[in-house]
Amino acid sequence: MTTASDAPGWLRAYRRVGQADVRLVCFPHAGGAATFFQPWAARLTGAVDLLAVCYPGRQDRLLEPCVEDMHPLADRITEALEPYLDRPVAFFGHSMGASVAYEVTLRLEARYGITPAHLFVSGHGAPHIAWVDEDPDQYDDEGLCDRIGGLGEVDPVVFRSPKLRELIMPALRADLRLVHRYLPRDQEKVAAPISAYLGAADPVCTVDDVGAWAELTTGEFELRAFPGDHFYLVPEQAALLSAVSARLWGGDR
Repeated sequence: MTTASDAPGWLRAYRRVGQADVRLVCFPHAGGAATFFQPWAARLTGAVDLLAVCYPGRQDRLLEPCVEDMHPLADRITEALEPYLDRPVAFFGHSMGASVAYEVTLRLEARYGITPAHLFVSGHGAPHIAWVDEDPDQYDDEGLCDRIGGLGEVDPVVFRSPKLRELIMPALRADLRLVHRYLPRDQEKVAAPISAYLGAADPVCTVDDVGAWAELTTGEFELRAFPGDHFYLVPEQAALLSAVSARLWGGDR
């Protein structure tokens, strides 16, 4: 068995505390990178490791082919998590990452008998009702960037720089193809408690769509809206991580 220190390149560790009480694993949005979650390391409280998934086709995996189908992606991530399962795990997924985190939770529970301590889903309606019907390949690069920019500018420099945009566009298109093709099985429930978060002004998420995550857990459910758009979690980082920490520690830390 591989160890947590020599596992393949699917995971990046941004906070390690030794004898962690829980490992928080974060799943980026479409076109996003593991580094999106790196700033969280300074704000998390308690004995928690911070890990983030690095999808192929970005960062030091830039030359690897992107994965355009949800099920092999979730399978590979589940396998990569095996060395980290000696401690409780919790998952946080934003946008596309919410569905990936949900699929990995299903696999952990079915294949390993391990229920994550918590599943945090952000900026995405419950997958059994929130199918994305737009094919990204109907847009040229400019049109696709315009649509993504309309969600909120998490990193405007990227889209304004032709060179940077050229680097991220293949991964963005691949991820959006994955989202478009993803047809989840009917309301498969997880045992993990779910907290579902969104920006109150998110142009692609409604409170009802995000609230429907309640139908996908047999555990506790919480719904909360923060000020902001689809990328509310950048300006609202402190408030969001306070909420995450409260759920992880039951308000004790």
